[in-house]
Amino acid sequence: MNIGDKFTVNIEKMSNSGTGITHVNGIVVFVYGACTGDKLEITISKISKSFAEADISNILEPSIYRSSPFCPMQKVCGSCQLQHIDYDYQLEIKRETVQDALHSIAGIDIEVPLTIPSPDNHVYRHKIQYPVSQTKVSKRILAGYYKPQSHDIVNIKYCPIQPKICDEIIEFIRENIPSYKLSGYNEELHKGDLKHVVLRVSAFNKKVLVTLVLNAKNISSDLEKFAKKLYDNFEDVVGVCVNLNPKKTNVILADKTLCLVGQDFVEEKLLDKVFTIGADTFFQVNPKSAENIFSYVKKEIEKSNNPSILDAYAGIATFGIVVSDAAKEVTSVEANNNSIKMAKEAAKINGVSNVELFADDTAKYLKKIKRKFDITILDPPRKGCTKESLYEAIKHTKDKIIYVSCNPATLARDLKYLLENGYEILSVQPFDMFCHTYHVETVVVLKNKLSSAAI
Repeated sequence: MNIGDKFTVNIEKMSNSGTGITHVNGIVVFVYGACTGDKLEITISKISKSFAEADISNILEPSIYRSSPFCPMQKVCGSCQLQHIDYDYQLEIKRETVQDALHSIAGIDIEVPLTIPSPDNHVYRHKIQYPVSQTKVSKRILAGYYKPQSHDIVNIKYCPIQPKICDEIIEFIRENIPSYKLSGYNEELHKGDLKHVVLRVSAFNKKVLVTLVLNAKNISSDLEKFAKKLYDNFEDVVGVCVNLNPKKTNVILADKTLCLVGQDFVEEKLLDKVFTIGADTFFQVNPKSAENIFSYVKKEIEKSNNPSILDAYAGIATFGIVVSDAAKEVTSVEANNNSIKMAKEAAKINGVSNVELFADDTAKYLKKIKRKFDITILDPPRKGCTKESLYEAIKHTKDKIIYVSCNPATLARDLKYLLENGYEILSVQPFDMFCHTYHVETVVVLKNKLSSAAI
């Protein structure tokens, strides 16, 4: 097998990264843009020691699960990897991804139920992060998503998975920033001004917070004028902020964010609770699907009698505040000080008085205390929990652990540890948060085999 070789293949299944899987001469081949059941002519594009990658040269017989992408840019934009696949089958792919991870990584053989769909699978994304660049000759401003496997920007004029106002704001920025002596960013040379545009759109009241990420240490008067122009031009824009990020880094937002005009937050609502969301606040990009997850977790908590709750990796204490009226008391722990400040504001807005907030690392906080909680909610980032945090969570939990995950691989790894240390799985439920992508959210409910006995 060599790069450029062509083969006729049948796609056997989907990988956990949204590519089709086939075998050629005993070698695993990952095929971009494929679907289970496709008969394809493929061209090998990359070869490594244990696998190869390929592109589709020709669709000989399309899968019954194939559908026409509703976005004209789907083939060149790297955002929606599964949009060429029927939505119902996307849900099945995500179910299989969770089940396969549990089996292959943790040795857990459990029948995972069908992924709960997103209430909206168009116009569902309410946080937008567009990289910005500029053409060399015409100096035209480009803003959009990256092409697959690259940092080449696809200049997106219309994206059907996000609110229409996002397209309008981005187009306004593209057309107007040159008039204010602002340029697009050149990633290779680390030159130029505007690196990213980050938009937060409230699904609750449709208001928008705009954050301009700048390759600069200071704010110019031209930038301030442009921010005012942008703010005045859109009735639903409640604020324009700037994030100063002069470092050559893949991290989009640096530590310093300043509000240039208006307010530095939008309000979002989950179930019956209202939250203020800033430029760098971690918050679900699909609020309606998030409500499904929060409702699922809350119903599980309501099965217990007025329990005490530990809300670990709490962020702005979204889980803690949402479930507070189903609990005797909630202790929310989050390492980020700014998130705790916003959590305090959310508790105040919602009249919640039974949530205690602590700015600390989960494991470090638990080491300091002797008390136990009836239920622990773990909602870690993609890298999962540290083994130290899992150990402390087990030590400080009487009855149940509810694990909310955005990464099936680290979920499976952490579940293995929990099962080896006295817990059993009661339920596993995947949710579709990022429609038309390979990402999947999962909630697992575990019970302490010793129940309320001392650990």
